[in-house]
Amino acid sequence: MAPTSIINNQEKAQTPLKAKSAAGSNDDDFNEIVVKLANLKPIGFAKASKDIVTGGDKEWVDRLPKTTRERFEKYGVDLSDGYPYIPESDQIPKFVDEAFAIRSEDYPFIERGKNADPEKKALFGAAKDVIHLTPYIGTEIVGLQLSDLTDQQKDELALLIAERVVVFFKDQDLSPQKQLELGHYWGQVEVHPQAARAGRDLKGVTTIWQEYQKERAGYPLSFKNSKIGNSQWHSDLVHEHQTAGITHLHLDAIPPFGGETIWSSTYGAYDKLSPALKEFLDGKTAIYKSAHVYLDRKNPLRGPKHVEREHPIVRTHPATGWKYLFVNRSMTDRIVGLLKAESDVILNYLFKVIEENRDIQVTFSWQQQLPGLKSQPEGEQTYRGTSALWDNRISNHNVIHSEESINGRHGTRVTALADTGYFDPESKSQREALGLSLD
Repeated sequence: MAPTSIINNQEKAQTPLKAKSAAGSNDDDFNEIVVKLANLKPIGFAKASKDIVTGGDKEWVDRLPKTTRERFEKYGVDLSDGYPYIPESDQIPKFVDEAFAIRSEDYPFIERGKNADPEKKALFGAAKDVIHLTPYIGTEIVGLQLSDLTDQQKDELALLIAERVVVFFKDQDLSPQKQLELGHYWGQVEVHPQAARAGRDLKGVTTIWQEYQKERAGYPLSFKNSKIGNSQWHSDLVHEHQTAGITHLHLDAIPPFGGETIWSSTYGAYDKLSPALKEFLDGKTAIYKSAHVYLDRKNPLRGPKHVEREHPIVRTHPATGWKYLFVNRSMTDRIVGLLKAESDVILNYLFKVIEENRDIQVTFSWQQQLPGLKSQPEGEQTYRGTSALWDNRISNHNVIHSEESINGRHGTRVTALADTGYFDPESKSQREALGLSLD
């Protein structure tokens, strides 16, 4: 179901509440309370402590980093109504069933990397260099502009991401509009019903601005409380019916140092498991929850509730055919069919495998070049963006934030939703497919 159907879903969901109940005045009173709750301000992030400001934010537009403003003005992003833009309250679902219904049906999806040239001659041939940062995760492409890629190169890039988990491009001059266009090429672009975006008309271009999130939304990120939000291991949008495929984060304002991001390969995590644990997990499913919360229509006074969705724990990637683990500490809630204590033990072990094995991870510094104490950059900083494109299906990631590194850090993110997720018992793991030792 297309994201633009949010309001229609709200109207359908609320219509029965407006009808007079045959059960008597108590039902009438309850329905009236629910309808009033539906008109309240949205709840927002589960850990936010301040009310959401909806519409364009007039107070924060003047606090945009210089290079972000330079990028936006160059490409005609309208800042006259404030920045960032958060959908108005009447556009945001208040109840969990409304949020669940936004995208609850299959949407046509083409795995662009599936039929791409395995040698990636068009992509690699045009690049000045191709740098593998570790043996099996993380590649940097040098000398190509994402905005200039041909369809053949986009397909080959999709395959490269599926194989290498995350691919980086520095020194990019990229408009938010072109970033959105790339996302649409790779899948259905996720339009978040609550998240801040780059503009009213830039649906799907999500604002990544921790400084704003901390001060405006009251997100409790601090020096002593640094492992929250995107500073803890997670994978994006796992509560979606069709989960996130290629996510493209473009930073247009980067502090001089700090703010590195770590990705971990869940291909590699699956290969770390014993044959017996693999056999146990193959075919099992888990419940995954959303980062944002909503009200339960049947019991609205109980408090906020997450959107939940069920997916396989071990999945097969359509482009590579490799098995991978689909769990993350932030949003994988429980394994279906197990007692909570049993589920917690197994999930915590899987999380540790993903998070603690450095040989299946890559750490990336967003800066073009780290400044030295004797080689400070000359002149005023100008816009030179850096992009990371990763497959959320086969990875967890984690931002290393400090109190200082969130200041002056800003970017835009576009996520293309992929398949619903499936497990092929005949598929191989990455190391099996590559003929590598499992010991």
